[in-house]
Amino acid sequence: MKISRTVQIPDTEIELSAIRSQGAGGQNVNKVSSAIHLRFNIIESSLPDRYKERLLELNDRRINKDGVLIIKAQQYRTQEKNRVDALERLQELVKSIAIVRRVRKATKPTKGSQKRRLDGKKRKSKIKALRRKVSE
Repeated sequence: MKISRTVQIPDTEIELSAIRSQGAGGQNVNKVSSAIHLRFNIIESSLPDRYKERLLELNDRRINKDGVLIIKAQQYRTQEKNRVDALERLQELVKSIAIVRRVRKATKPTKGSQKRRLDGKKRKSKIKALRRKVSE
């Protein structure tokens, strides 16, 4: 499975198993194993160390304490579509952590924007002051 130009996950590191799907489906649900359980051991994978660290830092309930990512795909009625769905979800997850978010720099409001804000507040207060009762 290709993640980027330099990063790939070999098929041998991804364990796929067919299980029975949950939910409604009539008699078919009791005899056909159409759902897919994908297991991917992050710690023992060939991913670069920074990918492993970022995956393990995720607060994701699909990653257990042993560092194994478990994805259950049962959206579709066929095993093949669920297999493709599980692999796509794994690929999206790994790609999402590959993108390094830029740290936001705190900035101060400009003098002009501060002046415009205060002018607006003064204008509003004058309008509201005109609504008051006139005292004698």
